Amino acid sequence: MAEARTGPIRVLIGKPGLDGHNRGVRVIVKALRDAGMEVIYTGIRQSPAQIAAAARDEDVEAVGLSSLSGAHQTLFPQVSQAMRAESLGDMLLFCGGVIPAEDIPALREAGFDGIFTPGTELASIVDFLKSRLRPQ
Repeated sequence: MAEARTGPIRVLIGKPGLDGHNRGVRVIVKALRDAGMEVIYTGIRQSPAQIAAAARDEDVEAVGLSSLSGAHQTLFPQVSQAMRAESLGDMLLFCGGVIPAEDIPALREAGFDGIFTPGTELASIVDFLKSRLRPQ
């Protein structure tokens, strides 16, 4: 069992694939930072392997992915697989973007605990991370 961490929650946010829309993800990054978290944003157009390697190198506690391109069904599970290849299979994964309700079960099966769709309150994402990573 991993030792409980103290200090700020460390989160990596990634945009896998060719999706270049980053306004929403920048809002998420700012909200998490405003909540006291340390956030590493990898930027747009990252491969699943790049995101997993960054998660390993940055020693984060959670990885969040964003997609507005419709490629979430392919790319998000690939990131989860890359995380397992880096021995990070037990890391908290969450995602958001334009994700139809019928796609959510497959994403949960791929290891994504938090799935946030348009209209989600920023506080809900912050609360999700705090409750999973620093429960009181």
